[in-house]
Amino acid sequence: MSIGDEGYDDERTYAEPRRAGTRIRLPEGETSDAGRGPVVRPGRSLLMVVGVVVLLIAAIAFAVRGGDDTAAPDAKSPDARATAPSGVDPVDAGTGVPSGFPRTEQGAQSAAANYLVALTGDGMYVADTRTDIVDTVFAPDIAADRRASLDAIYSDPEFLQRIGLQEDGVAPTGSTFVSRANPIGTDVVNYDEAEGVATVAVWYVTLFGLSGEESRNPVTEAWYTNTFQLRWADDDWKVIDFDQQDGPTPVGRDQRASSAEDMAEAQKRFGGFTYAR
Repeated sequence: MSIGDEGYDDERTYAEPRRAGTRIRLPEGETSDAGRGPVVRPGRSLLMVVGVVVLLIAAIAFAVRGGDDTAAPDAKSPDARATAPSGVDPVDAGTGVPSGFPRTEQGAQSAAANYLVALTGDGMYVADTRTDIVDTVFAPDIAADRRASLDAIYSDPEFLQRIGLQEDGVAPTGSTFVSRANPIGTDVVNYDEAEGVATVAVWYVTLFGLSGEESRNPVTEAWYTNTFQLRWADDDWKVIDFDQQDGPTPVGRDQRASSAEDMAEAQKRFGGFTYAR
């Protein structure tokens, strides 16, 4: 679909929703209004960064899945309804990744949303932080293998150069690297209390690119759905597998783009959220 279309020019099939609702966002810092800048007109660099994002997500999904093409279970019921907050707050174990989610459907949804944010954040581009994220998110028996696969991707100099980063994963002087996922909602595809397993789909929008006057990879948005297979281990939900698909993607609108300076300022000023059901 191109910007300005009145609808969608293709159809995608998604799992029938079982549960959906409003997520409670717990702010980690105060924010203030930011101004708008002049119109930024995307060109060839926009196509480049979109292609890079698609390749990155595909590579990460392959690394995490270990080449396994097993499909996620189908949804059990088309009955979508809101759920009340669980009342149990996740805990930051010092790694920057919330953990300690309850063994409930709500807890599984919270875990999936927060793990998604961690796995798609800029912390994955720093070796020490990436290790902490992987060890927190993945089940203990597979964390080491997943860490090796992801290290190979994120430490590849050619890959880092393509997205505009230096070999150490840091943005060039004068630029700000933006890599954020913003969950829109979750869907419990499958939940088995007795077995301690859950499959949760997370619909989200990403912001990815480099803000800066000389950037050739401007910050753009993209929409995806990741489906996480979770297992209860070490008194918490842990990821054992996940896959990703495009969309659902809303129709674009003629909204003025902010300047590179405004995007860099927003990245520094606006903190993220802990997601809790």
